[in-house]
Amino acid sequence: MTDQQHQPATTEPNRAVGSEPGEPIEPAEPTAPEPSSAQAPDGPVSVDVPAVDVPVPVPPPKDRRVLRAVSRWVAVVAVFASVGAGTAFGIAGMERTDLPGLATESDGRWVYPEISRAPLPSGSPGPFDTGNWAAAHYADLRALLLPAPEGATEDKALRGADGWLATKDFLTVYAEKEDRDEVGQLLTDYGLRHVAARGWTTEDGTRTGIYLLQFDTGAVADEVYGNLTDYDEPAFAARGAADTDFDDGYPTAADVEGVSRYSYDEVKPYGAEHVRQAYLRAGDVVAVVVQSRKGETAAVPFQQTVTLQSQLLG
Repeated sequence: MTDQQHQPATTEPNRAVGSEPGEPIEPAEPTAPEPSSAQAPDGPVSVDVPAVDVPVPVPPPKDRRVLRAVSRWVAVVAVFASVGAGTAFGIAGMERTDLPGLATESDGRWVYPEISRAPLPSGSPGPFDTGNWAAAHYADLRALLLPAPEGATEDKALRGADGWLATKDFLTVYAEKEDRDEVGQLLTDYGLRHVAARGWTTEDGTRTGIYLLQFDTGAVADEVYGNLTDYDEPAFAARGAADTDFDDGYPTAADVEGVSRYSYDEVKPYGAEHVRQAYLRAGDVVAVVVQSRKGETAAVPFQQTVTLQSQLLG
């Protein structure tokens, strides 16, 4: 409530007609009734009462109810502003593992279990640490695979023997035999060490396959990455995606520092399934991520999967 509301309303004396503001106003002298020698008659007597100017009250500047309502709304806005700022600060201050799978239900993202980077052997550097000239991942490659989201059915065939997938099984990603033969020779020439893979199918029928290919050094992996990718389409067509284009809708803000990415989207009309795919290069590892679904594969879960896998490799 303002100070103006606590002050009583004041009235200004009536100003004489023709007087200028600021001039003193002479108070009017009351006119006394003249004495009458006549005897007052019997019955009611009429008395002339002089006219008295009634001061007009000055209206308050604002209705008190309006002021109270405004005050309440200002308080509500202030509360929401402080709560919003606190929420934003809380989320910004959380570690990545405090938000499992970056999961929300409003935009179609999947719910992943708690995700953390694989532990390094004692005394071993990270892939991007100074002094790690080979940009090597010293953690177990199988531990760098993204886990399946909640409710998904895991593809046990991609586990391979002891968690290592045979190269020939990885090559089934590609549609044409000629492409499989060429990629197989490429991997042999560049000294592929091993392949770790994981796959799953979610309740909506989306199938995901993630393949991690490890080489001796980051320089070798970069050569392989360059042979598998082109700007406008992958160098070798994935199974079920004969016509593919660069995915312009993938947000570059989701890219992880130090991890190279090419993502591709199948061009309409789709085949039996809509296929999305991405190639990543992080140090000595090349990753291939493929998602497919009958009808249409949603963009958000694909981007979420690629981003989380990039974080585990970074």
